[in-house]
Amino acid sequence: MSRLGNLGARLYRGEVGYDFVAKRKFWYAVSILITITAIAGLAVRGLNMGIEFKGGAVYTTPQTTVSASTAEEIAEETAGHDAIVQELGTGGLRIQVSGLDTKQANALKDEIAAGIDVPAKEITAELVGPSWGEQIANKAWTGLGVFMILVVVYLAFAFEWRMALAALIALVHDLTITVGVYALVGFEVTPGTVIGLLTILGYSLYDTVVVFDGLKEGSKDITKQTRHTYSEMANRSLNGTLVRSINTTVVALLPVAGLLFIGGGFLGAGMLNDISLSLFVGLAAGAYSSIFIATPLVADLKERDPQMIALRKRVLAKRAAAAAKGETQDGDALAEVPEGAAAAGVVGPRGRRGRPTEKR
Repeated sequence: MSRLGNLGARLYRGEVGYDFVAKRKFWYAVSILITITAIAGLAVRGLNMGIEFKGGAVYTTPQTTVSASTAEEIAEETAGHDAIVQELGTGGLRIQVSGLDTKQANALKDEIAAGIDVPAKEITAELVGPSWGEQIANKAWTGLGVFMILVVVYLAFAFEWRMALAALIALVHDLTITVGVYALVGFEVTPGTVIGLLTILGYSLYDTVVVFDGLKEGSKDITKQTRHTYSEMANRSLNGTLVRSINTTVVALLPVAGLLFIGGGFLGAGMLNDISLSLFVGLAAGAYSSIFIATPLVADLKERDPQMIALRKRVLAKRAAAAAKGETQDGDALAEVPEGAAAAGVVGPRGRRGRPTEKR
């Protein structure tokens, strides 16, 4: 068995683990800082909306020796509006100019043809109205709203309302970070971006539901035992699916990274950036939130339940009695003692049931 596979098996059996839940306040602080940065970027810089949302004209030229920067200068000087020029694989150019009506678009076509020394009849011009982009945006908001409602209803019935609330917060967290990154880097927002944002919701929810399913199974009849608190059981479930979550995320990120860094960056296919950036950031944020946000939030909410409060008191009382006798009960490797006293980092193998872990 590979080293990673062996680690995954030990995590699943609870022999080793990282106490994510005990360190939840630190990860909450990190998430709040990232979210504030994303919101600040969105407020200060705003989103660079594509021509589909602002309206304008798109020109596609045949093969030309004129560079994209030169064509951009020609288009901006002639139109008096910002232009975005992308080089195509055919050797031609795709020129986008926003804020043009039909008359202005036809005049600019002739100017571009003269500037890049290409016959005007060989340039394809397409006029895009802002109403089309507005319809796309409205449908996206509608789809997002319906998705969120269905997620909350499903999780509330399949699991419980605390898990539904935690998953909803994690989804909003992922969307906010992704949109904030778009504002900070200045990438153009197109319908492809919208598709990417809606796509990441499913990926973000997948890991969260996997952990929740393990937590639901592990917490059955939890009040009938005195070995683990609910937070400890949540942490064990999270560690049990940790390697699986990491593997799934890495496998999903690799092709998206290829689109973003090789296709969009190295090869210059800028149109790939529209969807690849939203997918890349969203997948990474989704994996982060499922591990560091969703499950710790469920544990926080659940520990406020009177039954869980009583369970924690019984567990800690039993451990105190065992400690007084110099014994360590089975399963204490991931034990969370009162606030601030939990063991840090990765813990080692557990002792045997009812026997001391040290020599007498």
